[in-house]
Amino acid sequence: MIKYLLMVALFALGSNTGKSQNKMKVIYVYDALCGWCYGFSPVISQFETTYQDSVEVEVLSGGMVTGSRIGPIGEVAPYISWAYKDVENGTGVKFGTVFLEQTLKKGTAIFTSVPPSIALSVFKSLSPHRHLSFAAALQKAIYFDGIEPENTAAYGSLAEKFGLDGKKFVAAMNDAQQIANTEKEFEQSSSLGVTGFPTVFVESGGSYHKIASGYVPFKVLEENFLALKNKLKQ
Repeated sequence: MIKYLLMVALFALGSNTGKSQNKMKVIYVYDALCGWCYGFSPVISQFETTYQDSVEVEVLSGGMVTGSRIGPIGEVAPYISWAYKDVENGTGVKFGTVFLEQTLKKGTAIFTSVPPSIALSVFKSLSPHRHLSFAAALQKAIYFDGIEPENTAAYGSLAEKFGLDGKKFVAAMNDAQQIANTEKEFEQSSSLGVTGFPTVFVESGGSYHKIASGYVPFKVLEENFLALKNKLKQ
């Protein structure tokens, strides 16, 4: 029941990379297994592209499926098998046939946020300025291509598409510091009071201002950002 409720929240709520001196810091708290974050990827990517001259986006992994929440996807497959349609209809993204017809139906893949979160941490250490793109690629790999979250070799192959050494990437995922960095991100997400994903903040003067909680289209995200930006100038 706990895992079922977790997945309901997953589909219902729809690290420091170095801050540039003159750019506003936007914190995007997501989870690689969050269906609505998968749908939000095009929105936050458009936002980063639109405001790349004045904004720096940092992705934090929220650690949604950890500890006792980890288990076979088959335990929540009945819910996901229809809930994914809400994400498709609400965002325009598509879930892949491999995920729906193989990973989901087979039901044995272990659903855990930890390996993809570590993969993102490793990527941030190697290529910080492209980590938002990698975060989106992680979700596409899981929800469209159907890779299993514990398949670390698949993350190495994904890293190669970004020009990185796949074998070294996978080896780095076992590094104690990377694991510690990932746990730190989970803790930071919790300290920000994040209860659902995606959540977006603007950091200003040590304070965090929420501009999105759950999925929102680009227009709403932009309006919220500009309204806050104007408010902070006052």
